[in-house]
Amino acid sequence: MLKPFSAVLLAIMSCILWGCTTYSKVSETKQTTKLTATGEQLALEAVQSKLKGQPMAQLGLYLDAANSGRLRLETNPGDTLARSDYNFSVARIIEIIENQKLKPWDDPLVCKSSGEGSWSLTLTPPNPRPEYHPRNFQIYPTDRYDFKGKLVGERAIKQGLGAPVMVVGKDLDYTKIDQFAQGKQVYYGLTALIRFNGANCEIILADPLEQETISLDQKEYPMAADYQAPMALALADLNLEKRELQGLFKPNQFEGSARLARLQPYNPKKIPVLCIHGLGNSPATWAPVIDYLRTDPEIRKNYQFWFFSYPSGLPYPLSAAILRNQLNQIRQRYPDHKDLVVIGHSMGGMISRLLLTDSGMKIWDAYYAKPPGEIPFSQDTLTVMSRSLIFDACPDISRVIFFSASHRGSDDATNTLGRFGAKLIGNPLSEEEIYREAYAYGRPEIRNDKRKHLPNSIDMLDPSNPFLALVDSLPLKAGVPFHSIIGDRGKGGNLDHTKPVSSDGIVPYWSSHLNGADSELIIPSGHWSHLHPMGMTEAMRILLLHLRTQ
Repeated sequence: MLKPFSAVLLAIMSCILWGCTTYSKVSETKQTTKLTATGEQLALEAVQSKLKGQPMAQLGLYLDAANSGRLRLETNPGDTLARSDYNFSVARIIEIIENQKLKPWDDPLVCKSSGEGSWSLTLTPPNPRPEYHPRNFQIYPTDRYDFKGKLVGERAIKQGLGAPVMVVGKDLDYTKIDQFAQGKQVYYGLTALIRFNGANCEIILADPLEQETISLDQKEYPMAADYQAPMALALADLNLEKRELQGLFKPNQFEGSARLARLQPYNPKKIPVLCIHGLGNSPATWAPVIDYLRTDPEIRKNYQFWFFSYPSGLPYPLSAAILRNQLNQIRQRYPDHKDLVVIGHSMGGMISRLLLTDSGMKIWDAYYAKPPGEIPFSQDTLTVMSRSLIFDACPDISRVIFFSASHRGSDDATNTLGRFGAKLIGNPLSEEEIYREAYAYGRPEIRNDKRKHLPNSIDMLDPSNPFLALVDSLPLKAGVPFHSIIGDRGKGGNLDHTKPVSSDGIVPYWSSHLNGADSELIIPSGHWSHLHPMGMTEAMRILLLHLRTQ
């Protein structure tokens, strides 16, 4: 029988040969009269008018229906049927504008009402910066789309007033505008509302992560929101499964792609939660977790989510060095940001551990007999090796959550298929001179190593790797609480090396456990403990606990 780590490697190879499980697949629902909540006559007529190819007439009827719904709400704010008619009509108006490429931000859209007169519809850009002007985005009402897939959970929809929409950047590379932007493309959720002032109508686009309520006709309502749709659409569009495999098996080609990014606009009043994925994964793995966490209003009010994405074939000390450098840049860009909460899964937990560690010269001295300045390294080699082996704990981390972290490696990394996987990754850096110099000037035990490349991510999981033992001997930063969430597949087992060993199927308990944790929870989960309902619930508990300590 194959050992667990071998099974994982075979699963990765199967992905290469046969294609990976789809993370998210989007389907568009058909436009039918069943979409109207009550069969309200004006909305019904608007739906049917589309069959006649009259989009402006349809737009006028939907404005009639939205106005009718809001007048009924004005009389009875608790009328949920009136709210549904209003929301449905606003969603269809947004849909017509997108489908017909109309531009209410340039000139008012004038369309006839079913009664006397006409409507004049405008949209004022919610952000004055030109790169965030609505012309640079596609805007879709989320009620027309369904999502299914490995990383799509239950639809996280907040009931309230307004039509949830997805805004998708279409023409600009947003990473050139803001290095910490979500990505080249931006996917974000807003809520559309239409306010009426006589015959003049204005579309309002509000951020449901920044406000819980919204006003209409001088009355305050809970604001509707769809927290799942933007991320689910991004997963469907971006083919992250392929990128994950490239980052694992071709890290030397993607080493420059590691980056820290914001999932939402920066808010200095909110605590950043930095999520770090594991081996063979990407930030996509956090989508169900974020969907779940955002169902809680206290989480939405007090936290903002960031991600660190890296080619997971890189040795994790180097990935941690890249992250530390980007955190330094974050401090310069956002000097007023609150201290971070870090959540790391698997190898992401190993990276998180290094963020809480002062290495001093202990690790460097174990590899080299002389300090960095006395070794004739090239500048590239000096930079890589010194940043990977000499580091300080990050000053602005306030709490860490470890999910199935492989702090001490895994015995299965040393078996036949584990070594085969390491050979597939090979040298993790594009510059071969770096590893030649790194070995040439190392201590004898380093120079005599049979490996002909710098350790890659799987090499670093070998429990005999001296780096793991050295890190394990160093204390974590005092005063920073941390928590461990560990899977045992519901099988239990011994917590030490005695067989049968408690394991999540890939990482044993003895590797994940850290002394001094504020809490440690063992759940009946496999290795992807962050996706288990008990893991998600524990993460929410810890984040809410963290708020009470601030």
